[in-house]
Amino acid sequence: MREPILSLENVAVHYARPGGLFRRAKPPVRAVDGVSFAIAEGETLGLVGESGCGKSTIGRTVTGARQPTAGAIRYRGRGGEAVDLAALGPRERAAYFHEIRMVFQDPQSSLNPRMRVLDIIGEPLRNFGIVRGAEVRERVAGLLDLVGLRPEYLERYPHAFSGGERQRIGIARAIATDPRLLVADEAVSALDVSIRGQIVNLMTALRERLGLTYLFVSHDLSLVRVVADEVAVMYVGRIVEKGSVEALFHRPRHPYTAALLAAVPTGRRRGRRAAPIRGEVADPAAPPPGCRYHPRCPFATDVCRTDTPELRPVGVSAVACHHAESLDLPGFLDGHAAPEPANRQNLGVAQ
Repeated sequence: MREPILSLENVAVHYARPGGLFRRAKPPVRAVDGVSFAIAEGETLGLVGESGCGKSTIGRTVTGARQPTAGAIRYRGRGGEAVDLAALGPRERAAYFHEIRMVFQDPQSSLNPRMRVLDIIGEPLRNFGIVRGAEVRERVAGLLDLVGLRPEYLERYPHAFSGGERQRIGIARAIATDPRLLVADEAVSALDVSIRGQIVNLMTALRERLGLTYLFVSHDLSLVRVVADEVAVMYVGRIVEKGSVEALFHRPRHPYTAALLAAVPTGRRRGRRAAPIRGEVADPAAPPPGCRYHPRCPFATDVCRTDTPELRPVGVSAVACHHAESLDLPGFLDGHAAPEPANRQNLGVAQ
């Protein structure tokens, strides 16, 4: 395995809330609560989960837009030096952020409508002192060509482009500083279905051509299956399962992962509506004791309601589930769903 370019160790991001009645302090929102993972250089980690699970907060924390409450964010720089970004001051941390860039979800709102394409893409080049003067125009024209847009578009404004073209501009801005790590935060979810494949293909091609590493944040497992090498599944601020794409899709070990996979269209169920996961997502300001997924889990037992499961090796994956070894969960096999789990009685779960 290649050496990690990024490692998160027990990262937490908690948000304080203003006091309520009689100014009593409210418990903080635990958007991220002890997350650890690593990304090997040149590979893509897909970070998935429902809305509000904390995956976008992780992305913003890696890029420096959020400061972690606890934990370490270890980044291996271009020169081979390893630094904990979380321990650096703002000025020291900023020195690394031309190597760590972000592709945002909505190109409509992430591009300044009053700026020309030349200035949108050229701004990070100037800010980081990479090129100046007439060289900026030449560099921006080359970047437009690299993302599949005509160089003469650099005098236009964002409103003159389609959603897919605007996202190409956003990608050109992200790669302008010759980064090593890109955080793609739901980078195609705001686009038409017909355009998503084009942007995914572009990002895959850029990864190969430029030697990029991706943290690919998405709620869409069918998309992650195409672009990622490894997958980490988040639920209410914690990772509940991580492993290779092949292992996770073919042999999920956590009930939440299996439930997410059930919503992925397959050859057998294509066009039909998958049954939603029962219950509501837990409140990150007041998560339930024990396993945070237990109020929604059909396999939950007493130990799940009292003891917090740790992320541990199970087979070729890592899983935070007390019953991971005993469960036989449905996967995503050759376009069809695997057989339904047959061991509810073994765990004392009512039929």
